[in-house]
Amino acid sequence: MVFMNAIRNFLPALFFAFQATLLQAAPMGDADARHLLTRAGFGAAPADVAEWSGLSRQQAIARLLKALPADSTAPPAIDYTPPSRLRAMDDEARKDFQREQRRQGIEARAWWLERMLVAPTPAAQLHERMTLFWHNHFVSSVEKVKSMRLMLDQNQLLRRHALGNFGELLHAVSKDPAMIVYLDSATNRRGSPNENFAREVMELFTLGEGQYGEQDIKEAARAFTGWSIEPETGAFRWRPYAHDDGAKTVLGQRGNFDGDAVLDILLAQPETAVFVTRKLWREFVSPTPDEREVARIAGRFRGSGHDIRVALHEILSSRAFWATENRAALIKSPVDFVVGTLRGLNADVPDSRALALLLRTLGQDLFAPPNVRGWPGGEVWINSGTLLARKQLIERLGRRERIDTTAMLDPAWQLK
Repeated sequence: MVFMNAIRNFLPALFFAFQATLLQAAPMGDADARHLLTRAGFGAAPADVAEWSGLSRQQAIARLLKALPADSTAPPAIDYTPPSRLRAMDDEARKDFQREQRRQGIEARAWWLERMLVAPTPAAQLHERMTLFWHNHFVSSVEKVKSMRLMLDQNQLLRRHALGNFGELLHAVSKDPAMIVYLDSATNRRGSPNENFAREVMELFTLGEGQYGEQDIKEAARAFTGWSIEPETGAFRWRPYAHDDGAKTVLGQRGNFDGDAVLDILLAQPETAVFVTRKLWREFVSPTPDEREVARIAGRFRGSGHDIRVALHEILSSRAFWATENRAALIKSPVDFVVGTLRGLNADVPDSRALALLLRTLGQDLFAPPNVRGWPGGEVWINSGTLLARKQLIERLGRRERIDTTAMLDPAWQLK
């Protein structure tokens, strides 16, 4: 009797596994192709849907995650201005400098938007989407950093590691000059530790809330002392005389830790893989993670040494990703909405500088998330003003009206 009950319980699972295997191997068709390309990129261009509909799910996922050729597209040639030069300016020169900063800010945002709009393949689209994802995970903002050059360098760093190894990305971005400035690491010195970076690296970058204590933050902050930048060049600089080389205790481990050692301790915690997987789930699947599936995927992610492609492969291959109830379950960010709409309609792309200012109106100003937690996303994207602006943009594109990009470059512009 026990044996028969076990057989009855096993058969449904076997049936669903067999059904999933068949679905993964069969051609996707238009609906599945559009779903995959929309979630993994910014919209689904008709030509891509037609091409990818003949692939199986697994073939499509493998193609999406295939390594891209080295990127040779350079960002705008914006110089770094050291604080000493700014302090030496008179009032008129400082006003000219601020005007130039605003111009450079628009240029940099337009450059990134252009990359999203013209990314030639779905794999390249995924790469841009993941660069944006990490920008909203390892948050920095030009509003505090005050250097678009440093922000562009950070953007290139995020792009290089976007589909690489999370541990390598964590170590690299923790020493990134924009991050050093944004989270006050340059003022973190032996005898006078600044805890900002130590707190955020645990709460927002790795473990998540509730997985550490205040003493862990204090001890970790001591380990990160000495990480700074060279003011005249904006490059990372290690200052050994500012480092606290005494023993520290972090998450129950004691030693003469420096910052890299603490990052390795954080990476070794199972909670880190779970935290990152949960955020990826909300990005690609649904607002409400399936915790059993998150645990399974996080185990694979951690077992791979934190290979981002492994985590994405598991998420995109999951039953939940393809489930009917999870389609149309995510509210598009302004970037996703604007870029995806233009690509999906094969619309003529207006001046990308104007689109950058439109995104600011819709609530997503690239290179300037609102705070250290980034853009919260979800229903926060929608209010009476932004919903109307989205509707009017669609209506204009539907009527094939020309969008007046000259007017849009006026900071007071509102879509009408």
